[in-house]
Amino acid sequence: MNFDTPGLKAFRAEVRDFFARELPEDIRRKVAEDRMDLPKEDQRRWHNILLKRGWAVPNWPVEWGGPGWDDARQYIFEREYSLADAPPHMSYGITLLGKSMMKFGTEAQKNRFLPRIRDGLDFWCQGFSEPNSGSDLASLQCKAVREGDHYVVNGSKMWTSEGHIADWIFCLVRTDNSGKKQFGISFLLIDMSSPGVEVRPIWTFDGGGREINQTFFTDVKVPVENLLGEENQGWNIVKYLLSVERFGTASVSRSLRMLERLRRFAAERRYRGGRLIDDPLFARKLAQVEIELRAVELTEIRLLFGGAAAGPEASLLKLRGTEVQGRVLELLYEATGAHAQVYVGDLEESAGTPAGPIQARHAAQHYFNYRKTLIYAGSNEIQRNIISKAVLGL
Repeated sequence: MNFDTPGLKAFRAEVRDFFARELPEDIRRKVAEDRMDLPKEDQRRWHNILLKRGWAVPNWPVEWGGPGWDDARQYIFEREYSLADAPPHMSYGITLLGKSMMKFGTEAQKNRFLPRIRDGLDFWCQGFSEPNSGSDLASLQCKAVREGDHYVVNGSKMWTSEGHIADWIFCLVRTDNSGKKQFGISFLLIDMSSPGVEVRPIWTFDGGGREINQTFFTDVKVPVENLLGEENQGWNIVKYLLSVERFGTASVSRSLRMLERLRRFAAERRYRGGRLIDDPLFARKLAQVEIELRAVELTEIRLLFGGAAAGPEASLLKLRGTEVQGRVLELLYEATGAHAQVYVGDLEESAGTPAGPIQARHAAQHYFNYRKTLIYAGSNEIQRNIISKAVLGL
């Protein structure tokens, strides 16, 4: 794919100029620090800036408020978006549910939900994993029983990212136990303000603030019209949605941004009378991870512009992308030396200037937090099974 045509070069310049002018500095700074708990008001403020420009839903078609870009412009926009330290899109609603609803939803559902997602009025979260049902997603037991024009939902969901600030949750529920476990799952859209919904925080080791939760459902009534797709056929939606999620989980653009920061830091860090970047052992590690990330980047381009929709092949990108991302963060952790060992909470609570380089303030937090990418969207062990069966035919 040639991204150096005059039209695409002009588009890239336009996007860069927009981010330089319009991205609020306080939000950019929080993203640059990889804050895991970006406040809802900050997310909405940035979304409204994008909405005014017509870029709030960059991968949506024109008919639903998107810019109607081709794949090349979408790719350039997403790359520059991350490199500019812009906060992530409200991806649960925009990318995951929005794309799935366009494919599987009724016209009434599209007209009801999509405009509110586009306008940033509804925040969504994802209710898939459960206690004892993570990688084996089809074994979920959160149950929905139809009673007249409602489903009654009972059970719980784990790792509900941003569940505490979400207005709605798209949720996988068990509606039939009689056959193969994948065929008894349905896809429900649940209002988080419904009686019987409770969200409890899960505090993580990295000290990055409140990000994930466990969500409980006790006799929650959900109107039948909130069923996406057909009853007991939700697994078809899951397969589509997860292929979209796994493609994005590779986070190539974010890894490139992290790598550039690592390179700058290593060029500034004093080590044994010289610069860290000149140390042969560290330089070799840095060169190796750059090579690996470039290979992931080329794989992403091949899958995007290869002429066919990426299905199970997205597992290749998710697998290697998350592994390389972890390696970049491991190198940053290593580069900060002994200062990376300081407990993250001590830095936030202590008075004065912390010892060591500023990168040490978050190196440990990021390294430990991003270990999750090896697990979510289907653990990397599961991805290897998918690749062997669905891609290689073994």
